[in-house]
Amino acid sequence: MSRKKADLSQFEQSLSELEQIVQQLEHGELSLDQALQQFERGITLARHSQQLLQGAEQKVQLLMQQQQQESLLPFDAEQGD
Repeated sequence: MSRKKADLSQFEQSLSELEQIVQQLEHGELSLDQALQQFERGITLARHSQQLLQGAEQKVQLLMQQQQQESLLPFDAEQGD
């Protein structure tokens, strides 16, 4: 699996687990100790997801900078023959 797919998979798994944690906390059926453990896990997942998003954002910014630096040459139909 490529790194991009692995990062996307990690992000999706983290997001899914975060959604489950939020549902558990919203239902209020956890003990205080369990709720604190889930909250801590949620914070860890959120931070990890944020790091993945920042990495993706940096890649996009680099690509946009590279695109701006490239100069386009005018198309000359006569050269193509």
